[in-house]
Amino acid sequence: MKKKILVTGGCGYIGSHTIIELIQSGRYEVVSVDSNVRSTPETMDRVEKITGVKVKNYRVDICNGPAFFKIFEEHPDIQGVIHFAAFKAVGESIEEPLMYYRNNLGALANVLEACRHFNIKALIFSSSCAVYGEVQTLPVSEQTPMGQAFCPYAHTKQIGEEMIRNMMVPNPDMNALILRYFNPVGAHMSGLNGELSPDKPNNLVPIIMRVASGKQPSMTVFGDDYDTRDGSCIRDYLHVSDIADAHVKALDYLLEHRNEQQCEVFNLGSGNGVSVLEMLAAAEQVTGRKLHYVIGGRRAGDIPAIYGDSSRANTLLHWHCHYDVHDMMESAWKWEQYLDSKNI
Repeated sequence: MKKKILVTGGCGYIGSHTIIELIQSGRYEVVSVDSNVRSTPETMDRVEKITGVKVKNYRVDICNGPAFFKIFEEHPDIQGVIHFAAFKAVGESIEEPLMYYRNNLGALANVLEACRHFNIKALIFSSSCAVYGEVQTLPVSEQTPMGQAFCPYAHTKQIGEEMIRNMMVPNPDMNALILRYFNPVGAHMSGLNGELSPDKPNNLVPIIMRVASGKQPSMTVFGDDYDTRDGSCIRDYLHVSDIADAHVKALDYLLEHRNEQQCEVFNLGSGNGVSVLEMLAAAEQVTGRKLHYVIGGRRAGDIPAIYGDSSRANTLLHWHCHYDVHDMMESAWKWEQYLDSKNI
């Protein structure tokens, strides 16, 4: 019998791809909640086209506790929650810190309260490598201490992790996995689902694709004077479907009672850093188009380089990356062409 899972932020980029992987695993039934403030309801149509399964999305703000809790009342058989729903733009969090604290922490508080009240024993929390701050030793492992948060978004993830740990103490039946992942990019390999925001994109690959497709004339590389091999920032890019697959394996891990502690942390990274300029070169190779860009100043909140050690996830979750940078760009380009065909 399939186990029912609630995915918060299910219409979002990572949330929707995770729903696809959950359904295609054959082990899980999915309910989604997403206010669509930073996503579009049409995402569920694309999920259905890929999977053949229609997923119910509740258009509810998780910060509204009573409305959120009604979902659990309607679905008393929910066995686990994957919590994605959060604001995540670094620059915006610096400009609007209170909005980030209210939304990200308020939503998590309600998720934790729901887990306690409705006896949900498995929680997967979408965290970030941003919790490590500017690190001195690479690659980053789970034992790397948290550094000072370089933006309010990162700080909400640090606080969120601590909220979960504290919640475990008086609730011995509750279990949680914190997944700290690096930079999700790309789209579903079908080209039918990818990163889409009603607002102007602020992540690297969607911007690259907008330039490649002619939607914008050029883009800015923020800084070429970092202490890296080509002067641009280095990040650990992961295909979004690999990230999504990790959430399915994390659920398996908790629901099969393989965890040794109530709250465990896993990094999700490739172990290899790729620079912004190298990403541009990969995109040019895939699209066959010359990308126009200018070098700008450093962006507030950016750190020079970070990439992760995922050996713990490889061993315990049996998770491995299946897609490389070429796949990331190829799928993103397919998605961009799909958007063009639909005039989106």
